Parts: sequence; C-alpha cells; structure tokens
Amino acid sequence: MMAASLKASFTLTKVSAGNTTRVAKNAFVGLRSLKVSALSVGDKMPDSSLSYFDNEGNMASLNIQEACAGKKVVLFAVPGAFTPTCSLKHLPGFVEKADEIKAKGVDMIGCVSVNDAFVMDAWGKTVDVGDKVMMLADGSGLFTKALGVELDLTDNGLGKRSRRYSMLVDDGEVKVLNLEEGGSFTFSGADEILSALE
Repeated sequence: MMAASLKASFTLTKVSAGNTTRVAKNAFVGLRSLKVSALSVGDKMPDSSLSYFDNEGNMASLNIQEACAGKKVVLFAVPGAFTPTCSLKHLPGFVEKADEIKAKGVDMIGCVSVNDAFVMDAWGKTVDVGDKVMMLADGSGLFTKALGVELDLTDNGLGKRSRRYSMLVDDGEVKVLNLEEGGSFTFSGADEILSALE
C-alpha cells in the first residue's frame, strides 16, 4: 500500500553574476498534490501568450516564445498588481534601471502578474512605466502554471498567483533565474539582473 504522503526534496536555484546557489528544502507533499517542477536555468520558454495594451490603447497578445526568439529579454513576476512590495520596490526598481539594463543589450523588459490586462495597464500608468517596461497580464495563470511557479494564496482571498522572480532569457533559453520563495523580495530585483549582465 502506498503511503498517503511522501517526503520530497526540492531545490530552489538562484543565479546571479554567473554564480549558482542551490538551497535544498524538504517538504511533505501528498501523492495527489505533487506539482510540476519549477522552471530552471537552461529551460526554454513555454509556448504561452500574455496580454497587454499597446501604445494605441488596444489590447494585444504577446507570444513569449516568439518574443524571446533571437532576443535578450528580462522577465520579472510579482504576486499582484498594486500590492505594497510590488508597487513600492519591485516594479519601480526595474523602471528606474531600465535604461541601464537595455544598455547591456537587453531588447525587452516585461513585468508579469496573474492579473487581467486592464489592471496591469492601470498599474503601469500609476507607476509611470512609459515604454520602459511592458506590463504583461497572465489573466488565467497559464504562463505561470507552465513555468511551475504558481503561488496559492487562496487562504488570503487572492487565489492562485505567481511566485516572485526575475530572469534573463537569451534566444528563448533561461540564462539567469532568481526565483523567490513565495512573495519574498530578497534577490529578484533589477540590481541582481544588472549584476548578471556584467
């Protein structure tokens, strides 16, 4: 008879400035709740699309695989638009450092959240992102699920969201990944991406 729960070991990976740090964690997980492993360095971007509003105010769709093909792209995710840490630190940090990041050869910077495109557009205007950061909506969480970085905040009334992360993608392949535990904000900011680009 199979046990009702298994002791599983998983690894969180932080890559910055060419250094990889792996932190092993143990967790008890039920057999029916085993999840897809999270994205890691060397993985390719999934065939997923995100929504955004273009400069003319029209809602558009961005296929991530196509957007990253032959380009250097920085993507970072937040648990929710308009939330304190995301609004005061994470997004503004990338807006402030956008020119420096792009000067290192990055073609696009995108902010991803499991919110609809209307919310992401309004949030971007509030923070005054301009054309520095694309506000990318993962309304149904399909991109987040494909990456294996879902964050279950249903106990807080927030539903399924995304773990906080930042990544550097080169020609569709993840080269740098700073994946936080839950919504913590410790090493997924713009400064870490800049250091990795040195």
